[in-house]
Amino acid sequence: MSKFGIAIVLGLTVLLQACATTPQQQRQVGCAGAGVAGALAGAAVGNQLGGGSGRDILTAGGAVAGGLAGNTAAGC
Repeated sequence: MSKFGIAIVLGLTVLLQACATTPQQQRQVGCAGAGVAGALAGAAVGNQLGGGSGRDILTAGGAVAGGLAGNTAAGC
């Protein structure tokens, strides 16, 4: 499966988890969704910017930075 396909499946999985029943569960899902979305976006940007072996490093770094940024933006 391509990276794009994996990203779509992960995104849909996070969206389906939004059916939580309590406010605490909904907040946790929202925080997880924000972190995952940020990580996916960061990994995509890092993957586009890097070249050669640096691409892997930038992809991983972008995923970490994006996940942290997503959680911070969501107030988690």
